[in-house]
Amino acid sequence: MERPSLSMDLTKQPREPKKPAAFDAQAFLDSAGIAKRVVEFRPNTVIFSQGDPSDTVLYIQKGGVQLSVLSETGKQAIVATLGAGEFFGEGALAGQPVRMGTASATIASTVLVIEKREMMRVLHEQHDLSDRFIAHMLARNVRIEADLVDQLFNSSEKRLARTLLLLARYGRQDEPQHVLPKISQEALAEMIGTTRSRVNFFMNKFRKLGFIDYDGGGLKVNSSLLSVVLHD
Repeated sequence: MERPSLSMDLTKQPREPKKPAAFDAQAFLDSAGIAKRVVEFRPNTVIFSQGDPSDTVLYIQKGGVQLSVLSETGKQAIVATLGAGEFFGEGALAGQPVRMGTASATIASTVLVIEKREMMRVLHEQHDLSDRFIAHMLARNVRIEADLVDQLFNSSEKRLARTLLLLARYGRQDEPQHVLPKISQEALAEMIGTTRSRVNFFMNKFRKLGFIDYDGGGLKVNSSLLSVVLHD
């Protein structure tokens, strides 16, 4: 009586397990039955103002949003520029009674507005969204720390180069954006803490070196601009 063969066909490779798909916050927000409203904003339109009641969390479906703060002496500072796929107004969840700054659409934007209570309910019930939201907050904190170091130790030229790369979403595989919407040199000067004349000088320098190009009214940021940030 022949024994059953115990040999294995080594030519057949075991199948690799499928990697779980990345969590799609947009699809989740669209399908989870979350009570929200969709609002369209034109360029340079205020979404909420400093001092307004802080009772909603917002999610950018499309477009761009600028966050700024106005001091008691009337001096304005741009503290962040956000793009599609990012939350803002999350201070409502931390107990802030009023908005600490002003949010404005930099280009035509579509924003989901979610009531504070609804957002808190969903974060407690839907762990996937909670994980995405926590990751967003941690990334935001890392960005703020990097911005502080940038302001304290880097030259205005490096700060401008870094800001342009961030606006172009350099290094993000989900939605690279090489051509930026029109942005004024005054706004860039506010963002990096220098004068418009200095920004104009560095922008001309970057253009002559081929780091940036002006394309049909937009600003094209080339990856070579990273050399300015990395240069000691």
